[in-house]
Amino acid sequence: MDANELVRAYLVLGLRLGRLVSGFVDSFTGDPALSRAVDNEPRLHPRALGDHARLLRRELPGSDLADQRKQFLDAHLRALECTARKLDGQPVSFVDEVHQYFQVRIRPGDEDAYRQAHRSLNAVLDGPGTLAERLGDFRADDEVPRRRLQGAVQALSSALRDRVRQKYALPEQEIVEYQVVTNKPWSGFNYYLGGYRSRVAINADLSHRMSNLPHLVAHESYPGHHTEHCRKAAGLVAKRGHAEQSIFLINTPQCLMAEGMADLGLHAAVGPGWGRWTEEVLGDLGLRMDGELSEKVEAAASGLLTVRQDAALLLHDRGADQDDVVAYLCRWLLVPEARARQMVRFLADPLWRAYTTTYVEGVRLVRAWLDVRAPGESLDSRYLRLLDEPLVPVSLESQVRDGLSWLARNTQENAT
Repeated sequence: MDANELVRAYLVLGLRLGRLVSGFVDSFTGDPALSRAVDNEPRLHPRALGDHARLLRRELPGSDLADQRKQFLDAHLRALECTARKLDGQPVSFVDEVHQYFQVRIRPGDEDAYRQAHRSLNAVLDGPGTLAERLGDFRADDEVPRRRLQGAVQALSSALRDRVRQKYALPEQEIVEYQVVTNKPWSGFNYYLGGYRSRVAINADLSHRMSNLPHLVAHESYPGHHTEHCRKAAGLVAKRGHAEQSIFLINTPQCLMAEGMADLGLHAAVGPGWGRWTEEVLGDLGLRMDGELSEKVEAAASGLLTVRQDAALLLHDRGADQDDVVAYLCRWLLVPEARARQMVRFLADPLWRAYTTTYVEGVRLVRAWLDVRAPGESLDSRYLRLLDEPLVPVSLESQVRDGLSWLARNTQENAT
């Protein structure tokens, strides 16, 4: 099977699985005739699709694809095979499911680290009342009125777009449209429409805070998902002919890469001082926030990163009752019950049950990879590689290990 046939078969396999699972194909901007052909054929049994994934993986080593493309396709075919097995009713443990999808092994977090994060928050938000009460008061004061949400999002998007365009070239015709929606299990979602256009939906059922909104906009648009889609479409697909990048499939390694990168979007676009920066942008709209305090609160709360993944393990690996998972989230994340139940709704959704790992392990892995950049390499150029290259988690893990080994050797040599 030649390279073009193999890539086409991968696209067809993804589209066929999308016929069985609503929402599985996040975006497809390839040949419309291919999508129409799959839509018009009978739905195939999941077992047949799993067999096809295994067959394609066996064909990969003998193809004339570059090694990086082989690594990408092998990782994604393995994930698609796992999805097919799950649809076929074959037993797959939750931890193994996550590993097959995202190339990471997950384990429970450290509750001592959560206690330390609570102590850090307690020091930042001093005053009367319990920590949960003080954090609740901070979040209430930080909330964006629903009627102001669209305007605040547009202002932050415009300001971030200006910064990102200075750092990374974007197609002139690129555009993001924002839509406020309700009754969704997520807080925001990027629908990439092709042609360098995205529609970003913001869920108004959740209270959005001024200190969180720049992260959300950076995540979904600049320099997150929209920027990544645009640059990969213009570079990998249009210039280099990597047609496999024209499809984005849920529960695959590209999700962990994309979410980790997007969650660090504000770190890349603005960096330290983002709180004051946000305060100035929203201040022009008459919205008042304490940017410096917001930044301190987020830094203190960063130790709670793995709590949501713990909740997924409780629910799907240990068979905990949903009420117990809600209580766990309330205890460690210090969120009200309604917010915790919204989180559990996402965790319990059949499509999204494993997806929380993309945010938790994605952030940890991508941040570590950004931090071990070579001497003289800027954060901007490092982040640009994430936007432009078909990287997968195992390749980043390997580079992080190599980078840490180099740093350790260099430190030891300097010490002696």
